[in-house]
Amino acid sequence: MSDRRARMIEDRYLRDSAKALVEADLEHLKTGLSKRGLTERAFDKVREGAVDIYEEAVEVAEDNKGALAALIAAVVVWFARNPILSLLGLGEEPDDAAAERDEAEER
Repeated sequence: MSDRRARMIEDRYLRDSAKALVEADLEHLKTGLSKRGLTERAFDKVREGAVDIYEEAVEVAEDNKGALAALIAAVVVWFARNPILSLLGLGEEPDDAAAERDEAEER
């Protein structure tokens, strides 16, 4: 057998093997898609990503407990700023109290 013929037979064997692998992959993909649709697969990917982000957030929170406590305290103070300022006498009067005061001054 000539060198070219041997190479041609070898190349044909490699081509046929590659074709069989591609066809097997396609069958596997078709079987997988028939069991679980694209939307279900996409939902699974999103869920896996959300779980990864949650785990990362928990890890960062565990590493930075002081910063997390300061952040939570700042949010609480922000939402409670008006009552705190009114207790200190620095906040604005509510509209009803200002209206009553104005009426009392007019009398």
